[in-house]
Order: sequence, then C-alpha cells, then structure tokens
Amino acid sequence: MPELKKIEKAMPVAPLKIIAMKSAQTLGDNINRYLVEFRKDTKNAYKSDKAFESYTCDNYLLDAITPRFNSGEAKGELLESVRGTDLYIIVDVTNHSIEYEMHGYTNYMSPDDHYQDLKRLIAACNGKAHRINVIMPFLYEGRQHKRSGRESLDCAYALKELADMGVENFITFDAHDPRVQNSTPLHGFDNFSPSYQFTKVLLNQVRDLIIDKDHTIVISPDEGALDRAVYFSTVLGVNTGMFYKRRDYTKIVNGKNPIVAHEFLGEKIDGMDVIIIDDMISSGSSMIDTARQLKSMGAKRVFICTTFG
Repeated sequence: MPELKKIEKAMPVAPLKIIAMKSAQTLGDNINRYLVEFRKDTKNAYKSDKAFESYTCDNYLLDAITPRFNSGEAKGELLESVRGTDLYIIVDVTNHSIEYEMHGYTNYMSPDDHYQDLKRLIAACNGKAHRINVIMPFLYEGRQHKRSGRESLDCAYALKELADMGVENFITFDAHDPRVQNSTPLHGFDNFSPSYQFTKVLLNQVRDLIIDKDHTIVISPDEGALDRAVYFSTVLGVNTGMFYKRRDYTKIVNGKNPIVAHEFLGEKIDGMDVIIIDDMISSGSSMIDTARQLKSMGAKRVFICTTFG
C-alpha cells in the first residue's frame, strides 16, 4: 500500500499524461482506470491550488499513433499536446501479436520494431514535455548486457540512446542484469522484483507447502540467476543451491557455446520441495533439464517461478 500521508502532502511534478503504445494498451487502460479512482479519492492538501489543475481528471491517456507506410517504414504522431506534461510511455517489446503490412505481406512486430516506434513517439514530443518516463516491463535487449566476444552492447546502448533523447526515468521489472543501469548513471532506473508475487501465489495455491530449511530449498538454474535465488531464499528463510552450465567453448551453435551438462552445487535435496527461480524462460529446454535432474536427485516436487516466459 502507498504511504498516503506523503502522497497527500506531495505536489505533482506536472500534469500527468500516459501514452499506452499498441503493444501495451490493456496495461495502459488498467493503470489509467486505477489512477482516476485513486487520485479522486486521495485528499491532497493542494487540490484547491491553481498549480493542481489537471491533477484529477477522467482520463490520463494521451492519443498517439505510429502508422506504417507500405514500405514498412513508420512515423510517430501525437494527436494531443504534451506540452508541460509529466509523460509516461508504456511499451511491451515482447508483444508479437501486432501486425503490419509491407509490400503486400503481413508481418509481426519484433522487439526492434517496438523499440523504434518508442523512439518515434519520443522524437514527436520534440522536447515539449516537462518530463518523459518510459515503462518497459521487459527491458529491451536485457539479455545482451555484456560482451562475450566481438559483440554489441545493445541494452546499454539502448538506455543511453533513450536518455540522450530526453528520457529521465526508466521503469522495468526483473531486469536480466540491473547493473546495465550503469550506462545512464544520472537517470532514474527502477527495477521491480516479483518476489512478493511469487511468494503469494505459492502460499495461496500450494497449501501443503512447508517453508523451512528442512522441507524447502531455492535453486538457481544457472550462475546468472544466483542473485535472485539468494534474495528469494533469504526472504523465505531457506537454503540456496545452484546449477552451472558446463559449455563447450570450442564451438558455437546458433550464436552461443552449446551446453554440455548442468552441474549442481548445493546440499542434498532428497525429499525436499524445490523452487527454481529465474527472470525468464526462453526455449524452456534448460529449465526442463534442470527440473528433470532435480527429480532424479530425489526432489519431492519442483516449482518454477519466472517473471517472463
């Protein structure tokens, strides 16, 4: 729950507006509906102040479109003014259901397409918004956060590019590696952990789950997810184990070194409930291999908690 006393005494930065891009319209509608009700019910001390105009209204959504030409190119267009507003742009770069026509063929939008449309709308603002904030539940190019060879640093470059265009704050959920925020050290970067949601669902849905060190253990499926597993296990008060991926560094398959085996580091799990925690499932093969190996080691039940799948 928000701290209402602080909110009731706070002066907003500027009149709030939200652009929910095509990829995130449902999320934008839900946020807008909640804000309308919340702000009307909040007894803010400044409501009668002239500066508080537009603080409460029936709709915070701002109309904006990104139409495409037959060539596949596009443009960003604002159908309302953003001058002086505190603007939040919501985009879901993993929404593959959006279609567009190009030279008579139907194409589905990729993360790159969504990212380019985001930049188009920011460019359309033309520096007129008081502040621009981007809500991106799945961080664009989050998995390309480090170099393993002659590679591009796409996530860091994307954040820097958006910051250079005028974005002040980034809001995301369970970034693959939150240290990527070091690319924009003077800008806001809020990374929300879903640990509470994982815990709530487990406790509500699995009534016979006993959470203590004798009955439950949290497992990281690889080295990259160890920080999440350690945090989650600390919250629950149980122990942690991990798998590490033994790879064949003499060859590259589909752009990466193939996994030879998943090796386990940790205590005995015989008869215990195991919770695997990670930020995403890509193909699912590694997660299935991990769960299968845990069962062969004597795990009672295996629960998989991931933010994105």
